[in-house]
Amino acid sequence: MLQRYKPSLSPRMSVAFCGSENGSAAYNVDAGVLNNGCFLDALTVVPHVFLLFITFPILFIGWGSQSSKVHIHHSTWLHFPGHNLRWLLTFILLFVLVCEIAEGIVSDGFTQSLHLHLYMPAALAFMAAITSIIYYHNIETSNFPKLLLALLIYWVLAFVTKTIKFAKYNEHGVGLGQLRFCLTGLLVLLYGLLLAVEVNVILGRRYMCFKHPTEVKPPEDLQDLGVRFLQPFVNLLSKASYWWMNTFITSAHRRPIDLKVIGRLPIAMRALTNYLRLRAAFERQRAVTRVSTDPRPASASPPPRSTENGPTLDPTRRGEEPPSVMGKEAHSRAPYRGSRVGSAELGAPAGLPVDLAGVAGGLRPAPHPQHHLPLPGRPAGGISGIVHHISRENRTSRPPVKLLGIYFISSQEFLANAYVLAVLLFFALLLQRTFLQASYYVAIETGINLRGAIQTKIYNKIMRLCTSNMSMGEMTVGQICNLVAIDTNQLMWFFFLCPNLWAMPFQIVIGVFLLYYLLGISALIGAAVIAVLAPVQYFVATKLSQAQKSTLEYSSERLKKTNELLRGIKLLKLYAWEHIFRLSVEETRHKELTSLRAFALYTSVSIFMNAAIPIAAVLTTFVVHVNLSEEADLSPAVAFASLSLFHILVTPLFLLSSVVRSTVKALVSVQKLSEFFCSEEIGEEQDPKPTTQTSSTNHNKYQAVPLKVVNRKHPAREDWNSYGPHEGAAPRATEEEDICIKIISGYFTWTDGAPTLSNVDIKIPFGQLTMIVGQVGCGKSSLLLAALGEMQKISGSVTWNSQPNQDSEGEESPTEKDTAGEGDIRKRGSVAYASQKPWLLNATVVENIIFEMPLNKQRYKTVIDACSLQPDIDILPQGDQTEIGERGIILSGGQRQRISVARALYQQTHVVFLDDPFSALDIHLSDHLLQEGILKLLREEKRTVVLVTHKLQYLLHADWIIAMKDGMIQTEGTLKDIQNSEPDLFEQWKTLMHRQDQEFEKETVDEGVTALERKNLRRAMYSREAVKTEEEDEEDSADSDEEDNLSQVLRQRATIPWRSCGRYLSLAGLLLLPLLILSQLLKHSFMVAIDYWLAHWTSHVIAAKIEAAGHNCTLPQSCGFSHSSYLRVFSVLCCLGIALCLVTCVAVECTGLRVARELHHALLNKIILAPMRLFETTPLGNILNRFSADTNTVDQHIPATLECLSRSTLLCVSALGVISYVTPIFLITLVPLTIVCYFIQKYFRVASRDLQQLDDSTQLPLLSHFSETVEGLTTIRAFRYEARFRQRLLEYTDANNISSLFLTAANRWLEVRMEYIGACVVLVAAVASITNSLYNHLSTGLVGLGLTYALMVSNYLNWMVRNLADMEVQLGSVKRISSLLQTEPENYEGLLSAAQVPDSWPQRGEIQIQNLSVRYDSTLKPVLKHVHAHIRPGQKVGICGRTGSGKSSFSLAFFRMVDTFEGRIIIDGIDIAQLPLQTLRSRFSIILQDPFLFSGTIRFNLDPERKATDCMLWEALEIAQLKTVVKALPGGLDAMVTEGGENFSQGQRQLFCLARAFVRKSSILIMDEATASIDMATESILQKVVMTAFADRTVVTIAHRVHTILNADVVIVMKRGIILEYDKPEVLLNREESVFASFVRADK
Repeated sequence: MLQRYKPSLSPRMSVAFCGSENGSAAYNVDAGVLNNGCFLDALTVVPHVFLLFITFPILFIGWGSQSSKVHIHHSTWLHFPGHNLRWLLTFILLFVLVCEIAEGIVSDGFTQSLHLHLYMPAALAFMAAITSIIYYHNIETSNFPKLLLALLIYWVLAFVTKTIKFAKYNEHGVGLGQLRFCLTGLLVLLYGLLLAVEVNVILGRRYMCFKHPTEVKPPEDLQDLGVRFLQPFVNLLSKASYWWMNTFITSAHRRPIDLKVIGRLPIAMRALTNYLRLRAAFERQRAVTRVSTDPRPASASPPPRSTENGPTLDPTRRGEEPPSVMGKEAHSRAPYRGSRVGSAELGAPAGLPVDLAGVAGGLRPAPHPQHHLPLPGRPAGGISGIVHHISRENRTSRPPVKLLGIYFISSQEFLANAYVLAVLLFFALLLQRTFLQASYYVAIETGINLRGAIQTKIYNKIMRLCTSNMSMGEMTVGQICNLVAIDTNQLMWFFFLCPNLWAMPFQIVIGVFLLYYLLGISALIGAAVIAVLAPVQYFVATKLSQAQKSTLEYSSERLKKTNELLRGIKLLKLYAWEHIFRLSVEETRHKELTSLRAFALYTSVSIFMNAAIPIAAVLTTFVVHVNLSEEADLSPAVAFASLSLFHILVTPLFLLSSVVRSTVKALVSVQKLSEFFCSEEIGEEQDPKPTTQTSSTNHNKYQAVPLKVVNRKHPAREDWNSYGPHEGAAPRATEEEDICIKIISGYFTWTDGAPTLSNVDIKIPFGQLTMIVGQVGCGKSSLLLAALGEMQKISGSVTWNSQPNQDSEGEESPTEKDTAGEGDIRKRGSVAYASQKPWLLNATVVENIIFEMPLNKQRYKTVIDACSLQPDIDILPQGDQTEIGERGIILSGGQRQRISVARALYQQTHVVFLDDPFSALDIHLSDHLLQEGILKLLREEKRTVVLVTHKLQYLLHADWIIAMKDGMIQTEGTLKDIQNSEPDLFEQWKTLMHRQDQEFEKETVDEGVTALERKNLRRAMYSREAVKTEEEDEEDSADSDEEDNLSQVLRQRATIPWRSCGRYLSLAGLLLLPLLILSQLLKHSFMVAIDYWLAHWTSHVIAAKIEAAGHNCTLPQSCGFSHSSYLRVFSVLCCLGIALCLVTCVAVECTGLRVARELHHALLNKIILAPMRLFETTPLGNILNRFSADTNTVDQHIPATLECLSRSTLLCVSALGVISYVTPIFLITLVPLTIVCYFIQKYFRVASRDLQQLDDSTQLPLLSHFSETVEGLTTIRAFRYEARFRQRLLEYTDANNISSLFLTAANRWLEVRMEYIGACVVLVAAVASITNSLYNHLSTGLVGLGLTYALMVSNYLNWMVRNLADMEVQLGSVKRISSLLQTEPENYEGLLSAAQVPDSWPQRGEIQIQNLSVRYDSTLKPVLKHVHAHIRPGQKVGICGRTGSGKSSFSLAFFRMVDTFEGRIIIDGIDIAQLPLQTLRSRFSIILQDPFLFSGTIRFNLDPERKATDCMLWEALEIAQLKTVVKALPGGLDAMVTEGGENFSQGQRQLFCLARAFVRKSSILIMDEATASIDMATESILQKVVMTAFADRTVVTIAHRVHTILNADVVIVMKRGIILEYDKPEVLLNREESVFASFVRADK
């Protein structure tokens, strides 16, 4: 092709600016210099040279001295007017200058010598344009506008010189037919516009020609160095290429990314800002709705309000038509576009340019790797034009026009150059990919901002929800969390996919039209194949969704069973039942795998159809096209352009199912959100006034006080009979100003039915202790909530008065009423409220107690002592800085209750509500709390205390009493008043109190419920803290200060876990793994073969046409050419390709299924057989995560990622291989491109993994905060802490949003770079192919093949790196599972086989312990040391000792649960070390201290092995005092037990465990503090039963209460792992120095 432009050059050709031909008109100046074309070009050089000489010294010499001293992000401060317009005009200018350079080079091809003036000025102009924007950027970021004077001069000179040139062209008849005339006109326009922009800067900033320049402050966000998300502030180039992310991405190698690194969100993108925009849009739509449905004007509607402490929402009342959430999306998106400079310019109009550029020069890639199609083929216009021009038989053209002594060419001649088309294709790709990524970013950012706004709106609604919505089951915590976690994300992803709703029809119409233009009617047949199969794809996608749902259900059931197995693992091992429960889990796992198999099948079909449909469509089209007409054109240009168009057509049809599903889900989410926003609310709240704090000078009066126990052994009946007012108590409140709370004729309800509280008339006096008593369910708690405004008021009034004798400054009135006639207005101070069910935050102990208040150490210590919390805090590993988990999960009920009460005591509110605070406390703690916390601390501060209690003995201390019955007030007054007015009630109270005192006498002093709780807490803390999880190890090592450790961790973070990958693939087996690898290689080989054969076929078509023209044949077929042989081979290759696509998909999914089955099976077996030490030192949640999140990743995510990764990698390799085969010179440029790609993926993988983990980890606190708020709603509202919790919600939401935004920006950062590298590959491949074709006669079919593959490289590179990063994260699951698989199992084998052990062993129950020493682990100290004992058959042995003495270890040694490293235990003549573990443990019975029941039937809990008859089961239940209880249940033995046995009390659960031991009827029974949870009466009965039912059997009892082993035959007293005393109890009691005797004396 070059021959027509560039004649053969002689070796002596000289180079000159104006050319060197003899008699050249270029030097003719007879008509004046301005009429000489070369001089005009030389004139335009002047401004460019001026700018380069002026700006270079300023840019490179002493620039820093001119910079601004304001500490801001210097690379991001945008404050000059017309910034974005300048950047856009500069980009256009650079493109036009490239075209001018290309036009000059092409025009120069017609001359005898090189005319530098045709392209050298344009090259200088290109350099000057780049310099101008760099110069401007530095001036702008340094805030020194006076230096813009150089640019002003440059634009003036450039505009003037180009205008002169344009005028002279016009004068000499150069017109629109000549391309250079058009380019010159465009340059005049661009320089003029840039000059106008520069003048606008002068007018805006007034830096010259004005006396007072305009001072501009930097944006508020940029003054805050904590704001590091700079996308809204950077210049347009950095915004489009994400250049500002470079430092962030590369720094991830040096330091892991956390919340400190990513900083805070800009103000315009924060949840509060977006919420206010959303609320404004919501209110506008509601106003429109009201106007259309209400005759009143819109101005009558109340305006939205925002409090100073945080945003609140106007209540949406039931019955009022709600505004649509979907309707607000249109409103909400507008402010987003206006708020971020540049996002709109890049993203808002991006859809149409992307699609147009996709048709002209590049195809829009699919947003998901499953839609990346295996057939190569991309842009229609670029490939078709290049191949068409190369393959033209007639390469001559008419000579160009010569004017002003130089040649001018037309646009047609310019575009006839294949090199020009290659360059234009390159620019089209850059433009299309830039717009594509911008549109993705804007869509996702808008979705993220909308998600944050809706989450904030949901939270504000929660703060105003009626409590009845939760208590009556209309709304659950799970439903609200689903709104936050699922529905808001559905709307976010809808925003990402919704642009396809209008893009897809456009793509389909254009694709079908161009296909018809190229191929005629046959194209419609191919399109019909795609259209027919598209519904099948939708059907498959629907089935896939159903299979996933079914898999999720089985997975939940499996996790429930696994959780029970892990929680009860000690019991299972002791009873040798672990294999029974393992089979149960595996049975559910089998069902789950069956569902997974269906999921894998539909996934395979979906991937197969994505791959096979384009092949089938192309095959059908070409077969019809060739056979339909003898004159059918099948040139390379037509064939490869058709391939690209088929992909344009296939992609939107495949996306249709995803878009439709996303739209449907979004509509469902909108409906759910609308219903939630319309739910009932409590009365409208005004801004709460801050309560006056107690002076801090009074804090010194709180001193630590010793424990006081109220004497209950001798109840003062005489005090009851002659009771007067309490000493020191205030006289009865009779005047209005002495009343704190007054309810008159109050009727309150939770629902719309009958009132819960009726005819309530009460008054609560200031500064006194008011007690509310009554039977269970009479409405005591409801009365408190009614006073707080939590119940729906039917009628009556609630009055809150301010504290008397207190300044009311800042308050409108001392009394505000909430009456039905005055509207829903409540105004009261903060109330310290401790609910009946303790509510705790997922925070530290101290944070739960001070509850957003400043820490006063003296007051804090006083409160801790009053609530007896110090011993519990001492047990915790970090003291009061220990995180207590969600809902206080690591604490017992009593501990949670005391922390909740401590919070109420610590607050300095004037009113304190305590709802049954003694319910979970023993009598000693209750008395101490009453004396030190309520009577001393609160009364001394003269706080108004309202106490709900069942402990009637405390009525002695009440100043005012309210008695309730059946939702009504029975009576109120002082105790003396009630004694006089209600003598029957008073006597009833005395009788009940006497019973409570008798119960008190039975309580032990040293070891009560509290001691047991602390013991359990100590054990739990030991298990939690003994060993850190592997994630914590990584985190700790990453945070280590040692440089060696840090560098080692950073190296590991940058390394792909190949070992885990090998482990995963090795589990596939010897058959599947070779099949997987071979099928993948064969499939992609056939894909390449199909396209190569098409190139070969079409090249022969061109050759046949040329040959036919030489032989004067009208058609190639007339001269013997036939398509049939080529078509047969093409058909065979296509069919084999389709078959291999199916084999590959099935192989991948089968591999995934096999690995999932093998890994779970191995993990379950390892865990089941693991020693107890693993469960004691590893948190349960850690092990459970291996079975839940990690197993789910292995099951569903790794196979899909593996398929995408292998496909994109092999496609990328095959594409580069084809390009290198077509143009071997491409290999030279491949080396630097490969190096660049390597470093890009290296940095991206590390940053992407950190950001993904950060995105996940920031979502958990957000969801936890929502659930905490819903559960503690009454407490938060009572304290008036709504604003504080809203603020915390905004912080959590912003943290999650900024993590998501950084992850999105990082993905765009990668994709932009890969797309640009791909564009470079296309440019190099195109230029090399064209050159090879013109000079080495490369076939045009191979040129088309090479270009087609070159256009795919960027997409496959991009997804290869993305999938590699995903695979790296997902292989972490395999790594964590593999680490658990390294656990050494218990030695279940013995020297004797199970058959060698007699079936009746142990028959007698004789136990000989010889020099026994045991330890929990080989690295730990022994817990039993050289123990000797002999227990005769049938003896009853009691073991006692203090905590940690080794009692439980003694019992565990019988079961070989601990490491016996010295000595032995011989039972009935057999050393238990020789027995198989399963046999040994199945022959004993044990009752543990902690009762544990499994979900299932009572029959299953008593006898999982199903060996016992019903008679045996009923007998065991009768012995355990449970027969009547079980008979009363529906189903009897088949009655269901809920998870953890929650439908039975603690005592009943322990009795079931006793019955379970009786069912086994072994000769040896061990009771490990088995009666700790049973009351004393039941315990004494059980002791007698054990003595009779096990009269002839050996019983070893570890004592909780020492008096329970007084009847034992032998007592063993232990201390620090040795036997201190060993004798009959009566002998030991007779010894004065006996430790056992001291225990018994302390127990009385």
